[in-house]
Amino acid sequence: MSHPMTIEEGPGSAPVVARSDVVVVGGGPAGFSAAIAARREGCSVTLIERYPYLGGLASGGMVLVLDDMNNGQEVTVTGLCMEMIERMETVGACVYPPPEDRRQGWDVHRKWAHWGLFDFRSSSKPMPIVMAAAFDPDGWKRMSNVMIAEAGVDVRLHSWFSKAIVRDGAIKGVICETKAGRQAILGDVVIDTSGDLDVAAAAGAAFTEGSYMVTTVFRLGGVDTEAAERFRFEEPERFALLDKQVKKMIGGAWDRWWLSTPLPGIVWCNCPHMTGYDAMKVEDQTRADFDGRERIYATVDFIRANMPGFERCHVIDVAPQLGVRQTRLLKGEYVVTKSDVNDRVWFEDTVARGRDYYTPYRAMLPVGIEGLLVAGRHYSATESAQKLSREIPPCMSMGQSAGVAAALALSAGIKLRHVDAAAIRGRVRAQGGDPGDRPSANAKLLETVA
Repeated sequence: MSHPMTIEEGPGSAPVVARSDVVVVGGGPAGFSAAIAARREGCSVTLIERYPYLGGLASGGMVLVLDDMNNGQEVTVTGLCMEMIERMETVGACVYPPPEDRRQGWDVHRKWAHWGLFDFRSSSKPMPIVMAAAFDPDGWKRMSNVMIAEAGVDVRLHSWFSKAIVRDGAIKGVICETKAGRQAILGDVVIDTSGDLDVAAAAGAAFTEGSYMVTTVFRLGGVDTEAAERFRFEEPERFALLDKQVKKMIGGAWDRWWLSTPLPGIVWCNCPHMTGYDAMKVEDQTRADFDGRERIYATVDFIRANMPGFERCHVIDVAPQLGVRQTRLLKGEYVVTKSDVNDRVWFEDTVARGRDYYTPYRAMLPVGIEGLLVAGRHYSATESAQKLSREIPPCMSMGQSAGVAAALALSAGIKLRHVDAAAIRGRVRAQGGDPGDRPSANAKLLETVA
């Protein structure tokens, strides 16, 4: 349906409410990492988030397993991602396998697979148990607040990004919509960690638009997880039949449609998988939310009546954020391809790392706009490459490197695109991260960057 009518807006004005060296837009995993990394390098930092909590899709979207952070038994994503895991574990909000259990075997598989802590890309049976972490969403919010406060980052929640302030080809800050009206936040470097490339797109950066399935993630309480797992292993034929019916009813799910969480009796359901929705359209987002809840409650009625362990289950919550996997993607100075990811290409300007793939600094740099960096799932990659490299840990690695790069540019008084990638890697390594400065033995080395 077309809407040809438009309303002319006046020029208006917005009071400047904050000014800092670095402004990070988006308080999800990448933005959290960028803000703390820049602050640890001595920059003043303002972190802007539209929701009343930090964590983005990790907490608000309830993506409750951190994975894609290992290459075989080598842990490849460390730094702030590992700090968050360890901090949540200290308050009982995170579970992960000890080193001796990170191997292949039915004994460890039965012990850890129901947490989702296996190599989900493996084709072998059973899938090997690896370094991955299951966590509680409020545990993430809690420890985000603690770590951000310890770092001294100025956080502004309830602030919805609205406009990029661009002057002479350089970004100078952003304008947000708030309950107090429009507000301006100025900075020497802006890092877009919005997930949907909101800032870079508003600033005029080139991008492509992709699409992928969306999810209304939910949690169930009152589940006897031990009984449910016994049923899976001890009655495999009956289980397979019921499991197929559940997945058909919910409308699509991963191999395991439920996983354990650190809270007893509460399980995480990273489903339904819903296609045909454009997460950049209000109408589609609204329909997806309605569609997801309808599927959820129909499924709950079925599993209560039929699935051992779920007889007394009930919906605890549905994630307040729609599970969006792909929207806008930056067309930066380099566009990462599917073959780059699959072939484990190592770039001379590598600054971040996922399981066995690498992110070049150029993939975080918009073309033609100074003072702006991009980190997170909307980095410069093709649609097919992004689907293989969009997990939370590699996005945190990218965010940590973005924060360090901003600090190096400001301290040297140079443009972001002139920051030496080796210097970024050195500082990230000093912060405890793995920026991919040591390519794995099976990495493919790309020719020298011009």
